[in-house]
Amino acid sequence: MKFKYIYILLAILGLVLTWYYNIQFYLSVQDTSIWNFIDQTNTTFPAKSISADISVVAITFLIWMTYESLKLKIKYWWVVIPLTFLIAIAFSFPLFLYMRANRLEVINQQKQ
Repeated sequence: MKFKYIYILLAILGLVLTWYYNIQFYLSVQDTSIWNFIDQTNTTFPAKSISADISVVAITFLIWMTYESLKLKIKYWWVVIPLTFLIAIAFSFPLFLYMRANRLEVINQQKQ
């Protein structure tokens, strides 16, 4: 399954891009509290739209990921939950897809 390598590259890209901007925030403002960070995401209607969009995607992903992980018996799937909030869904979602692809490979090999 070659897609799993695309997933891990996307996870790295999600980590680098989101944290580049997070670091820019921390370097450019005096109040670096999490509350100020969250307030900044609600400063304009486009920012509110993107925040709402990502929030719904994150909730949907976490519900599906939990179901899929239990169904496929993916090890260490629960690690993705804190990574979603500590790093970014742009990192955790493709990371989970990579984990899922690895598990599906194992299942397919066991069937043969």
